Amino acid sequence: MRRTAWAGPLSILALIVLTGCGNNPMLLKGQVDKLQQEQVAMSRQTQELQSRASSLDKDNQDLQQTLAQSRQQSKVLEDQLALVRQQLGSATSQLARAEEEKQATDQKVQALTASMHRHNGVSISPNNSYLQTLPAINLPGVFVRRDGDVIRVELPASKLFDPGTVRFRPEAASLVNTVAAQILRAYPNQVIGVEGHTEVDPAWGPRMQATQQFSVNEASVIYDVLVSQARVPAKQLFLVGHGGNHPVVSNATPEGRQRNRRVELVIYPDRVDS
Repeated sequence: MRRTAWAGPLSILALIVLTGCGNNPMLLKGQVDKLQQEQVAMSRQTQELQSRASSLDKDNQDLQQTLAQSRQQSKVLEDQLALVRQQLGSATSQLARAEEEKQATDQKVQALTASMHRHNGVSISPNNSYLQTLPAINLPGVFVRRDGDVIRVELPASKLFDPGTVRFRPEAASLVNTVAAQILRAYPNQVIGVEGHTEVDPAWGPRMQATQQFSVNEASVIYDVLVSQARVPAKQLFLVGHGGNHPVVSNATPEGRQRNRRVELVIYPDRVDS
């Protein structure tokens, strides 16, 4: 039978005995001790190599796990970046639409003001002293303030309409009539704008475009009440819907959005003379 190149220390010892070294016990014992020492050293070396191999295998597993986590984090960051780009594009489009709506509204105001100059021979002249006195209106939720060269009387939509609608509340007529009486007492001939405003809720998304028409509808209801009940001459009035383009406070809270939904009676420096 053919043997391998390494048969182990015991095989070598047997070979030594067979070749005649067994006649010298001291020599035989020295060779056995040496072989045992070599066997112990090789066993230690084998253990060290196995330990090192295990450590390298663990390091490789850790690196693979770290690489997988890095790839996953990279994918999350890419998705977040794509979402931010999408939101930025949407915000840019909304801003452009809002600017277009504002320009369209400004043109409507200019056209309405110009038409008033020609309506039934009525002429409009400036009144430089009208800002000296504000209307004496002391009603809960009604704010009166100067804004440049106009005076704004702010009527909260919560006191005018049912929630989320333009249905006129029964008790709202008294509010509108009281405010109108005070305005006519202080400014009987001034041009008055009936200007609707809505809040802006980011959750509306595409419905934000509808706020422009909604604010026009609000202003139209108040316009009709002013003419039919408060007896404000129609020649003094014009109406505009601003949508959510001119908030007075932040829309970040429910209270802010409620404040921003309003109808303003805006007293302009122009005076209508019959």
